[in-house]
Amino acid sequence: MFTVVGVRFKKAGKIYYFDPGNPEDYQNNKYPSPHEYVIVETARGLEYGEVVVGPKEVKEGDLVLPLKKVIRKATEQDRQQVLENKKKAKEAFNICLDKIEKHGLDMKLVDVEYTFDRSKIIFYFTADGRVDFRELVKDLASVFRTRIELRQIGVRDEAKMLGGLGPCGRQLCCATFLGEFDPVSIRMAKQQNLTLNPGKISGLCGRLMCCLKYECDVYEGIRENLPAVGKRVITPEGEGKVVDVNVVKESVTVKLDEENQILEFPFEEVIEKNDDQQS
Repeated sequence: MFTVVGVRFKKAGKIYYFDPGNPEDYQNNKYPSPHEYVIVETARGLEYGEVVVGPKEVKEGDLVLPLKKVIRKATEQDRQQVLENKKKAKEAFNICLDKIEKHGLDMKLVDVEYTFDRSKIIFYFTADGRVDFRELVKDLASVFRTRIELRQIGVRDEAKMLGGLGPCGRQLCCATFLGEFDPVSIRMAKQQNLTLNPGKISGLCGRLMCCLKYECDVYEGIRENLPAVGKRVITPEGEGKVVDVNVVKESVTVKLDEENQILEFPFEEVIEKNDDQQS
């Protein structure tokens, strides 16, 4: 077992686990706790992040080893440096826009980020295809005198960075609390009897809405207890054929044989006939 803390570097960003070190390394012999900020060692260098999980014990099989360490708790000076980095990033954004226009590149700049120690500037962009930005990198390096990275991202990542309001009127899930994107399929919309109009089930990014997955497991679980449309069933009013099912109400609509009526029943009142009894 390993003692770890979970650190997030961006709002609604992915959570990464770090080795907090020894309790005696901290004031009052206490590990960093949630909502405290720390300086950690990452593959990109030193970074400033918020502790959102821990400390807790995690099995070795659930971690990617070796764990990077928490260097120390963040100070007010560190916070000021982060604010300064954000200010510099806005300036870098405008400079990069001019350079992209100068080089005539077909790409859309989305965001700019300085690493905490300012050893690197990362420019995030979207494009329909591959972009030859070698000359742009050289140009930017001559301006900023530091390492430059241009990272092409997808439309879902773009929506996460920029934010906005979804069709429900709330802020985008990806920009507020979703740490990672789960796969979403058209089957999930069918499972919930939603209209398959792309304009109704697509988010601002143009992809299927992430929220289609939220209730899918519940719908699948309820459907297992409901007879399928077309099945023969026995109801308190007699036998008939299922013509509709309502997952939300957990009810079944049946067309009765004798009176040719169409009635709705709670699924507990309906008994499905087996295949040998179907007619």
